[in-house]
Amino acid sequence: MKVKLLRAFQELSDAELVEMAIAGDENSFEEIVRRYQRSIASYVYKMIGDYETSLDITQEVFIKVYNNLTSYSSDYKFSTWIYKIAHNATIDYLRRNYKDQETDSETSFLTLESRLPTPERESEAKECLEEIKAVIECLPPSYRELILLRHSHDLSYEEIAEVTSLPIGTVKNRLFRARAEMKKLLSKRGFNF
Repeated sequence: MKVKLLRAFQELSDAELVEMAIAGDENSFEEIVRRYQRSIASYVYKMIGDYETSLDITQEVFIKVYNNLTSYSSDYKFSTWIYKIAHNATIDYLRRNYKDQETDSETSFLTLESRLPTPERESEAKECLEEIKAVIECLPPSYRELILLRHSHDLSYEEIAEVTSLPIGTVKNRLFRARAEMKKLLSKRGFNF
């Protein structure tokens, strides 16, 4: 019975699940959590770098989502709305715990080539990915967030602007600067472009 119920919920849109949750159906909200918990927790973790704290913040996000379901408008993508809540919770945490630092470096976009991996190339790619992750963690939180939203969560510039409440031009400019900073940091680590 529970498996059939889960399958039925999986076929519903986010907006339909929200309507049912507002009407008091607890299972529909559980499906919302199931759909988004992993990606929201990943986003928060990549922003703050602390696993336990990211779980706490993720829980706060879903409490806020539940308490504010009636303010969601189906005119907008639910994923954008929930990322906006996660963004705000993460920024609040960072403001309480870290100073945000902006840098002003300008250079070209970082690109990585992809080829069929040999064991040696596979090892090199793994090392490169680890370096990129380390460099992302070194970025100021405002840059790190934009890189993660764009490249880890595949949000469009428009969706990022909506999530962060930044003008789209600012989003594009900061992404350019974040990529330039990444390139500079990777160059210092021995990567040549």
